[in-house]
Amino acid sequence: MDELPTYVLEREFDAPRELVWRTWTEPELLKRWYGPNVETIIHDLDVRPGGLWLNEMKWGDNSHFQRVEYTEVTEPERLVWLHSVSDASWNVVANPMMENWPRVLLTTVTFDEVGGRTHMRLTWVPHEASEAEIASFHQALQGLDKGWGAGMDLLTQLLAELQT
Repeated sequence: MDELPTYVLEREFDAPRELVWRTWTEPELLKRWYGPNVETIIHDLDVRPGGLWLNEMKWGDNSHFQRVEYTEVTEPERLVWLHSVSDASWNVVANPMMENWPRVLLTTVTFDEVGGRTHMRLTWVPHEASEAEIASFHQALQGLDKGWGAGMDLLTQLLAELQT
């Protein structure tokens, strides 16, 4: 593949950009929408270049750990991070649920103010990935909307609640 497959998610929220930014950068708000249908436990959230977001998604006796390292933070406009599955000690590991899933995804989220509303754009791209990882990501592209979409629905509800 010459060009890397890219997942793109765009949403417009009826909320000011600063409030949408807060829902992505404050632990108490982030855990309310990220990881729909599971308990989201944020072990650390240090939103600055080089800072980490250590996240656990828990359902029953099962846990799925994620390690995020921020590479760029431009408040309230842009977040860029390296997103990985991790073990409970926050070491990057292969995804136990998806063979050949990319170990690292470059994630970019932008927030543009449009007449009192916020247009959010998220992209996910395999980072330093093998051909097998790129192929696995490409095959999964259409299914990614399910999880992210459910999270965006929760985020929309949270933003409405925060403005009442």
